[in-house]
Amino acid sequence: MAGFVCVGIGGAAGAMLRYAISLIPFKGSFPVLTLLTNILGALAIGIIAGAAARKGLPQNAVLFLKTGVCGGFTTFSTFSLEAYNLLEQGDVKASVLYVVLSVGCCLAGVAAGMYAAEHII
Repeated sequence: MAGFVCVGIGGAAGAMLRYAISLIPFKGSFPVLTLLTNILGALAIGIIAGAAARKGLPQNAVLFLKTGVCGGFTTFSTFSLEAYNLLEQGDVKASVLYVVLSVGCCLAGVAAGMYAAEHII
């Protein structure tokens, strides 16, 4: 049960951080703030995963930081870590397949959702 609480509190903190970044005044059509959020999330999850592996962080701290904060901030950080782990394990084909399928299928999912919202719902 403690793990769920750690993830929940961390997720709320991550979501609030993401919202705070979205409030930065920026003019332009390129999604700079989303890109910044994804880069910061990837950096954060790399630091957390590396520290957990090398320093042996407590499980609840890892759940709070990695699953909670990073998950609430951006799931792109988790996607990036998983793709990196596949590369680090030498499974380049699986990593490339994962990246291509993730981006392609998620774009298709958005398109299907937009179609459904317009024509079905």
